[in-house]
Amino acid sequence: MTGLSARVIADLVVEIGPVWQARQDARRQQRPRRRAAGAKYKLVFVDRLLATLVHLRHATTHDVLAAWFGVDRSTITRAINEIRPLLADRGCRIESGVRLRTIADVVAYLDHTRLTGLMDATEIRVRRPTVKRAGRHQFISGKSRQNAMKALVISDARGRVLFSGASCRGSTADITQARQAGVADWLDHTLGVEMLTDAGYQGLGAQTLGQVITPTPKHQKKRLERMPGIAELRDRQRKSHARRRVRVEHTIAHMKNWRSLTRHLGRRDTLDDTVRAVAGLLSDHQHTQPIQQPVAALPAGTTM
Repeated sequence: MTGLSARVIADLVVEIGPVWQARQDARRQQRPRRRAAGAKYKLVFVDRLLATLVHLRHATTHDVLAAWFGVDRSTITRAINEIRPLLADRGCRIESGVRLRTIADVVAYLDHTRLTGLMDATEIRVRRPTVKRAGRHQFISGKSRQNAMKALVISDARGRVLFSGASCRGSTADITQARQAGVADWLDHTLGVEMLTDAGYQGLGAQTLGQVITPTPKHQKKRLERMPGIAELRDRQRKSHARRRVRVEHTIAHMKNWRSLTRHLGRRDTLDDTVRAVAGLLSDHQHTQPIQQPVAALPAGTTM
């Protein structure tokens, strides 16, 4: 139901359980007691975690989850609102077990390991704002012509997610989102990071002293006809760049397998927590899967 292995779920229980219990104890101390002494929760922590994971994976409604677990709908709503921020705060896992929570952590990690980063933005459909709300048109994406919000995604060259978040309105340009998220500011502190992007980030390379690499721009066909061989060279450069950058597209596709990111039906202010929670869970899943080694080419005439 969740798409996660039993090992990942067990690690989540051990990691998040004490944090959730500590927050519940602190909340009881801040307000008068509303439950009788010794009363137990109708939905224990493990069930709350499983309900949140199923909701993120399949976008299951709260009514259906309430029927599954035999509780009220409001209980499921409170459980998801409690567990989802805890999942979002975990960050994305890397090989050493350390977690990357901010863009600054990602830039420092890429600078230390000398790995290539891949950056792109993805659109997530959201509910249309009400008619009388100011700035209603700002959620309309210029690309899909739908009400959406954008999330920034950074992965490594192997397609493993390193960061996802920095959500903004759908009308925001990709390069504007990256600047607002602080990508250019953090790249100013290093000169050894290589970040591959698409054409939507052209102009960011000059600002970061060439650390952000965009595909070779297209030129007019008549100008290329005057320079034999230049058109073929530019096509090879663009195809080579696309082959290296396609891994981040695969990462976004894996994230969209979680139905809560194909179309967000909840409140827009909770979308960023949902994106970060899914990214952290996906990174856990990616590090528990065996690495597939490329198959070497067999000599001619060899049979298997």
